[in-house]
Amino acid sequence: MSIDTKFSDNDNVTIKISGRFDFSQHHDFRTAIEKAPDNVKSFVVDLGGTEYVDSSALGMLLVLRDKVENRKDRVKIVNAIPTVKKVLEIANFDKLFVLG
Repeated sequence: MSIDTKFSDNDNVTIKISGRFDFSQHHDFRTAIEKAPDNVKSFVVDLGGTEYVDSSALGMLLVLRDKVENRKDRVKIVNAIPTVKKVLEIANFDKLFVLG
């Protein structure tokens, strides 16, 4: 399990999560979003390598949403496998984030 963060020149941040996205990732995920500059325009959370999410992962995504002032258009969650995407949809995250 790992979290990789990439900062682009146009004020966008991509956070790629591999393995299980659960409480064990809490510190690394929080560090990734805290290191993002204040002028970040958007975040992309790439769940392509994520095999599992739990309620603490959902909470971490909500912390990220708070960082962007609750603007749905500023956080995009991409590449989720069907089982992970289903969890996000059941939690109504499709109403809080852009799911792609």
